[in-house]
Amino acid sequence: MPYNSVKEILNICKKEKCEIWQVVLDEQVSETLLSKKETFEDVKKMYSVMKQTVAEYDKDAVSSGKMAGGAGELLKKYSEKHDKNLLGDFLSSAVEYAVKTAESNACMKRIVAAPTAGSCGIIPGVLIAYENIFGTDEDKLIKALFTASGIGNVIAQNASISGAQGGCQAEIGTASAMASGALAYLEGGSNDCIANAAALALKNMLGLVCDPVAGLVEVPCIKRNAAGATNAAVAAQMALSGIKSVIPIDEVIDSMYSIGCSIPTCLRETSQAGLAITPTAIRIERKLRKK
Repeated sequence: MPYNSVKEILNICKKEKCEIWQVVLDEQVSETLLSKKETFEDVKKMYSVMKQTVAEYDKDAVSSGKMAGGAGELLKKYSEKHDKNLLGDFLSSAVEYAVKTAESNACMKRIVAAPTAGSCGIIPGVLIAYENIFGTDEDKLIKALFTASGIGNVIAQNASISGAQGGCQAEIGTASAMASGALAYLEGGSNDCIANAAALALKNMLGLVCDPVAGLVEVPCIKRNAAGATNAAVAAQMALSGIKSVIPIDEVIDSMYSIGCSIPTCLRETSQAGLAITPTAIRIERKLRKK
């Protein structure tokens, strides 16, 4: 990467008078040696897979651990039944699609890592919902994906996107920050606004532990995708309204890394603490072991 921080990306944008997605696209071109058009089309294909995942959601599919399946359909039915629901059209759709994507992953259907399997529903959820509700041009959505990937690359380089290394904050937190930056871009936010949206989203997820029941990417992972999608929208709206993160995004990322290193091993995907050792979780694990 030609940059080691979000600040460096912003400096390049100021110097070149361009947007974040253009810096990320240029770097991708230099790494792959593909043309800009080819690189853009590759990401467009990725987005089409995300949409296909939601479109082909199987409401009857059940995960191997029997803890996931059908929740996306329940969310859909609730939204269709209630003209006025708590989240409104956009957030209701984003949560539904986030859960559907994560459930499809757990049920071994279409798998989308964005940036990880455990956080796979957040970015697809908010982008597909945005396209469906607001009718945005697809090319702009791809530019939003490039914007998100720039944020994600910096986090991966300076902290972690692995639950085993940094806790769930590294997975759900990173995806939420990426999605928030993408939403800020889609809504016409400046480069600084995008950085603030990512910072606000990531701050809200700091300290989130990774405690999967029976070691499976099912509980609480899938429902956390819904929370991450909602958090992304909230942070984006705050940034778009002019609210700035007092702590810059790069310092938030550094803090996430430090916190991740401080989280006990038992709360980093080992299923040795947290929700993974509740009485119900232990009963589920014993049942699975017998099978």
